[in-house]
Amino acid sequence: MTKLTITGMTCEHCQHAVKEALESVAGSDQVQVDLEAGSAVVGGSPDLSALIVAVEEEGYQATPAD
Repeated sequence: MTKLTITGMTCEHCQHAVKEALESVAGSDQVQVDLEAGSAVVGGSPDLSALIVAVEEEGYQATPAD
C-alpha cells in the first residue's frame, strides 16, 4: 500500500482527476483519494515515481506520506 500527500485539489473534480490518474498507473489497485485530507492511498504494487508523475501530469503535486 502506497500513501501519498496530494496538494492542489480544491473540488470533487480535482479528486476524480487524481483518482483516475493514479488508477492509470500499472500495478495500482483500490485507489482512494481523500479531498479534505489531501491524501491518497493506492493498493497493489505500483511504481512510486510513476504515481507521482501521473498526478503531476494532471496539475497537482504528490509526495510520499509518512
